Formats: sequence, C-alpha cells, structure tokens
Amino acid sequence: MRTKLRSIVEDNTTQKGKIFDYFIQVLIILSLVTFSLETLPDNSAETITLLENFELFCIVVFSIEYVLRIYVAKKPFKYIFSFYGFIDLFAILPFFLTGAFDWRAIRAFRIFRIFRAFKLVRYNKAFYRIHLAARIVKEEVILFLVVTMIFLFLTSAGIYYFENEAQPETFSSIFHSAWWSVVTLTTVGYGDVYPITVGGKIFTFFILLIGVGIVTIPAGLVASALSKAREIEESEISKFD
Repeated sequence: MRTKLRSIVEDNTTQKGKIFDYFIQVLIILSLVTFSLETLPDNSAETITLLENFELFCIVVFSIEYVLRIYVAKKPFKYIFSFYGFIDLFAILPFFLTGAFDWRAIRAFRIFRIFRAFKLVRYNKAFYRIHLAARIVKEEVILFLVVTMIFLFLTSAGIYYFENEAQPETFSSIFHSAWWSVVTLTTVGYGDVYPITVGGKIFTFFILLIGVGIVTIPAGLVASALSKAREIEESEISKFD
C-alpha cells in the first residue's frame, strides 16, 4: 500500500502521479485566489459562505496530502523538517488553532512544486545554483548581517542623542529611533520621521552614505556567488563530457 501511494504522491512519471500533482497545483492556485477574494470589503453573505466552504475543502485535501507525504516518505522526519514540510504544515495549521495568525498566503511557496510536476529541469538547475551560491556566500552574509545590526544600534543611539530634546515624542528612546535607522540605512526614507537639528541632519548625511553600501554590498556578494556557482556547475558538466 505504501509503495503504491508513494508512486502517486512522489512519482509524477506515472499517470496517477501526474493527475495528483496537477490537481494539487490547481488547488493551491485556486486557494490563493479565494484567499485574496476573501479580503474584498463588499462580499455578499453567499459569497463569503462559498469561499469559506471552498477553504474548508482545501484544508481537508491539504491535510490528507500532508499526512500522506509523511506516510510514504522513506525518511518522514526529513520531510517534516524540510522547507516544503514546514510550508505544508503552516498552510493548514492555523485552521486548527483558533485565533492563530493566518498563514494561508505562505501556500504561494508551494507553487515551486510545479517545476518538478512539469519537468522543468533547467529551473531545477537554477535552484541548485542558488543553493550553491548561498553556501558559498553564507559566512560573508552572516558577518554582514551582524555588522548591519551593530550599525542599526549605533545609528539609533546617535539620532536619539541628537534629536531627543528637539523631538521627544518621535525620538523618545533608542527603540523608537530604530525605525528611523532602518528606513535611513536602507535608503528608503519614507519621510515620516526625520531630523530637524543641525547635528541630526549632519549625522543623517553620513548615515545615508553608509546606507548606500549596506544596500549594494549584499547584491555584489550574491552576484559574485552566483557567478562562482555557475563556474562550478560548468566544471562539473565538463568532467562528464
């Protein structure tokens, strides 16, 4: 029984496996559409009931699918703690937990299964390159994030020092100043919080210069890592040739 179910749930080379894969993919897309429709403000009572019933149907199907994937997996715990395992769980868990945060939007990540369903091998290779690039640049990214957090704290403390007396409500503490630090270091600058003192403006000027580097450095790291990953992939292919 487990072998037969595995050929349907995990092997989309069979006719039943393809039907199962396509059905789940279509249901995922439809569930995202209905989730979006639920947010419309002027839905009628009949429409709300219809959307709720369809959501209940999706939950039942996705719950059965989740249990089946655990049952047929050769290493169940590996699936449970995998990326898709967490996505599949969070897509159905809030329904059973009253008052929990609505995680239905996370089902969008399940659409990645379509690459396997339709045999889009070149996209699988792209995923492999991204995974390889993440491994190559992991240490640099971690170090960069640590340095960024330090800068966030220092800029929050700095702008608090310059602006607290002039704007006690806006910059009432380092924690309240953190929002300004985030939007400034990322060069977003919404304009809802800004300095009015001379010292604060000069401080902001230098922080903006640093922010340019904070935005561009990760892009450079990722680009170089992807280039290196492609070189590694091509060298592996050339070995087989």
